[in-house]
Amino acid sequence: MKPQAHDSAVADLPPKPMKRPTEKLNGISSVAVKKATGMNWREWGTVLDKASARKKSHKEIAALLSTRHKVAAWWAQMVAVGYEQSRGLRAKHEKPAGFEVSVTRTIAAPVARAFEAWRDSAVREHWLPRTPLTVRKATPHKSIRITWADGTSVAVNFWPKGALKCQVVPQHSKLPDADCAEQMKSFWTEKLEALRSYLEKKS
Repeated sequence: MKPQAHDSAVADLPPKPMKRPTEKLNGISSVAVKKATGMNWREWGTVLDKASARKKSHKEIAALLSTRHKVAAWWAQMVAVGYEQSRGLRAKHEKPAGFEVSVTRTIAAPVARAFEAWRDSAVREHWLPRTPLTVRKATPHKSIRITWADGTSVAVNFWPKGALKCQVVPQHSKLPDADCAEQMKSFWTEKLEALRSYLEKKS
């Protein structure tokens, strides 16, 4: 895992150049971050460098964005993570509570059927076989919260896209390292394709 922003070894390094403003940081485009916060990634990089943000913790950067620049709480977290990634202070997929990945798949099936394919253990065996997990909370046709066998957490959100189509987005968090995050991203990409194939064959 990368050293924290307040480590002296990191603080003494020369600043790294910010990525081009058209690229994404923390999964968010420069256009989107400018629309929400008033500045693109390059502009935020300049502002935060001047505020010595490379020497600050994640919490301190988010607080700076919120109090001095009046950035909304959620966006303050997103900009802080993007800045840390651009300066090499945070690895890809790394979040304050560990590593996190998400995968999205649009499926030609009603949202109710997609939800049941996750909630019902018998149906789940068709596309996610022999996988021990615990469903902590299920909000019909909207979301499911799961504890994975290793104690990590999976939040699945469902979005209707008309009567016969939906979007399914599992987000796997609290992963221990970057390698595990990449493995789980590949795993969920494969399993969502299996889910799509199963549901669309049943339609």
